[in-house]
Parts: sequence; C-alpha cells; structure tokens
Amino acid sequence: MDLNLNLQHYINGKWVGANSERTRTIINPFNQETIAVVPEGDETEAKEAIAAARETFDNGEWPSTPATERGAIVTKIAELIERDKEELANLESLDTGKTVEESRGDMEDIAGVFRYYGELADKNGGELIDSPVPNSISKVVHEPVGVCGQITPWNYPLLQASWKLAPALATGNTLVMKPSEITPLTTIKVFELMEEAGVPAGVANLVLGAGATVGNELSSSHDVDLISFTGGIETGKKIMQTASTNVKKLALELGGKNPNVIFADADFELAVDQALNGVFFHAGQICSAGTRLIVEESIHDEFVQALVERVKNFKLGNGFDEDTQMGPLISAEHLEKVEKYVQAGIEEGATVAIGGKRPEDPELQNGFFFLPTIFKDCTTDMSVVQDEGFGPVITVEKFTKEEEAVKLANDSIYGLAGGVFTNDIAKAERCAAKMRMGTVWINEFNLYFPHAPWGGFKQSGIGRELGKLGIEEYTETKHIFQNLKPEPINWF
Repeated sequence: MDLNLNLQHYINGKWVGANSERTRTIINPFNQETIAVVPEGDETEAKEAIAAARETFDNGEWPSTPATERGAIVTKIAELIERDKEELANLESLDTGKTVEESRGDMEDIAGVFRYYGELADKNGGELIDSPVPNSISKVVHEPVGVCGQITPWNYPLLQASWKLAPALATGNTLVMKPSEITPLTTIKVFELMEEAGVPAGVANLVLGAGATVGNELSSSHDVDLISFTGGIETGKKIMQTASTNVKKLALELGGKNPNVIFADADFELAVDQALNGVFFHAGQICSAGTRLIVEESIHDEFVQALVERVKNFKLGNGFDEDTQMGPLISAEHLEKVEKYVQAGIEEGATVAIGGKRPEDPELQNGFFFLPTIFKDCTTDMSVVQDEGFGPVITVEKFTKEEEAVKLANDSIYGLAGGVFTNDIAKAERCAAKMRMGTVWINEFNLYFPHAPWGGFKQSGIGRELGKLGIEEYTETKHIFQNLKPEPINWF
C-alpha cells in the first residue's frame, strides 16, 4: 500500500528530518518485506523537541486555553481517526503483523479514548473546600503537570499512544512522544491528524529513535516533568532510576503474568473460549494476556484437552487474509526469545500438550511465526510460569481448593490483571477481593474500555491510565487560600 506519510520527526509544528543520515528500516513481520525507512533520531532531536515543548508550556498559551476548546480539539482527533480508520488499521497490521480485523477493533477503541477525554476535559475544574478561617475562600484546583515524556511499546502502538496523548492534551500539557522504533507508522499518522485537528505548534512533538538514546534523554532531562512509559519491567526500573535526577512524576505500566482461574462450576465452553481469546490475540503479545491458567483439578484434564482440540484448528497467516486467526511475532529477535522461553519450560519439566515450535508450513517460513503452545504439568517454581513470555504460550496449573487458587494467582511479582470463571457469584467476589491485581475480570477476560482505570499492583507498575484516574496522572493538585478580611497576627 502507498503509505503517504510524513516519515519524519514532528518538532515544534514542523516535519523535520534527522540531524544525521542514520535511518531505520521498518519491516512487515509476516514476510520481512520493507514497509518504510524512517529517520533514526538521537539525543539531538530529543533535546530539540523537549525545548519546544518546554517553551510552549512555559509561555502559557496552551495550558490557559479554555478546557472546552482543548476538549473540542481532542474530540476532533477522535473524529479524524474514525474517518481514516481503515488506513490506520492497515498501517497497524503492516507494522505489527496482527490481523486487520484486530486492528479495526483497535481503531474503534482508540477513537473512543480520544472522545472520552475530549468530553472529560472541562469536568476537572476543582472544588471549594471548608475553611477554618472566617471570611476566606479555600479551593483546590488541578493544573497540568508540564512537559510530558511519553514512551510507547511495539505491540499496540497507537492504542497505547492514545492512552497517553488524549489525557495529556485534554489537561493542557505539552509532550514529546517516542514510539517504539520498530512500529512507528500509526503514531506518525495520528500526529498528522492532530495537526489537522488544530493542536498548536510545540504542544505535541514526535521523535523517532531508540530507547537508549531518545528515551534516555526524555527520562534524564530536567525540563521534562513526567514520564509515562509502557513496556518491559527492566526498562521501567532503569527509567525510575534516571527520572530520579529531578524527581519526575512517573506513570509506568510494566506488563504482567496474568492468572486465569477456572473453577469446576464455571460454564465450561465459555471458559475454554475465553481462555483462548485471553491469550492468542496478537500471538500473545499482550501485557494483559491470560497466559497462566489455574484450573480446578476435577476438570483439568478435560479442560486441557478441549483447549488442544481448539488450537489444532487455528489458522496462522497473513493478517490481511480474512480467515487468519493469528499472525506472526513482531521480530526475529522476539521469536528467538519466545523459543528460549519455551525451551526453558521443557527443561524444567513442563509438558508440551501442543505447539512448542515454529510451524513447518512453507507459506509461513518468511515470517516470525510460532505455533500456539499449551504447557501442562506446570508448577509455580517454573520460569515459564513466573516470567512474562509475551508470546502464544499458555501454562496450566492445578488446584483443589478456593484458597489454593487465590494463593497460586497471587504468587507472582506481577499484579496487572487476572480472571475468575465460576457460576458461584459469591465465590467469584471472594476471589476478586483477594487477588492482588489492578483489574480482575469475572467470567470475562481481556476487556478494557476508556471509562475504567488500567494499571497494576506490585511490579506491574505505578499509576493508572484510562478513566478519571488516567487524567489525574497528568495534573498537579494545588490548594489556593484567600483571606478576604486579613488582620495582623501580632506574634512578633
């Protein structure tokens, strides 16, 4: 397809090339064909973008723009995404390898995020609070944080960007975004749409490049007031350390190893269907994937067999083929990582019920494909159970009692999300109350929407995106007290 994109950085309202001749080739993970060549920025472009965002914020024009006007611009972005959703979906599938049907659904969700925050922009005006002093006014107001550095992952490039862009713009911040260097195309496109929607020059800046250079500059710069990062836990820890130099605000979503607890009294077919849907969308490259099944012993064997039978019929292929159910992994490097992850599970004693290797289909050999894999005979001490594999791999553990199921579910350094399948609502509520995760689904898995907050407990991160809490991440709270009838204290 003809990309028809500004394959450049966007700094201070202008599309600009790199200061050096370095470039990065963007490839289609289905067949390794070149999609685009983009400039590879570094600290130089990052500093230019930060300076533009800093100056724009400090001159006060955007922060002081009435919230209704900012909200209208954010809503306009939603409308433009809806207008161009087919182009955006095609770009996303080219970039990531996911099915175009998944990408179309993503675009609907993305437009919904911008619309939600566009409508919420003028509803955070503060409040009057009681004062102990007569003849006074005491109020709490919410002001933009300032310059926001935003770093997004490769698996859901535009969806994750929308979770950061929309609340930052709605609240009057300026920003510098660094998309994943391997999947930047839809983010470039949405910056074109933001320009069309009327986002002023300097408010939103885009720098293409690697995390080690551009991301590090955002994290270390004293002119950046907040870092919002979605990605791996080790990178998140490094960002925390670097950001401490000027005590930045942090919003970190660092992934998960998400348990899905299946009780014997659950709707069996529903639980099987949701267990598969919870993992194999986008080849398991989802931070909230329910890759850790915890199944009641009395139905364990039957449940695993039902999963295997369904997986046998999966159609792997080109994301643009309407019958494709699962596309490739994102890169050769990530494919190798998933292979090593699976091999470690085998060496630790887990049994491969199905999959566990690359496909042999000749039509898939040019892509980064890995067969959907189910491990049984798993225990919590295995790395394949504890580590986030970020691929199409399910591990299955057994339990006999409710308390054991909850204990197993919580036995992780992560706490992003989890699920419970049972027809006993009281039991479901008991489990949900005890599960240490930011989201717990009951008889559902992997559902999210703009109105509900998203984020994790423990090492899954800090802060929340989406919902009203998502907008609070981009504001500072200020108390203003005014004495209407001041008098001397005469203390000294």
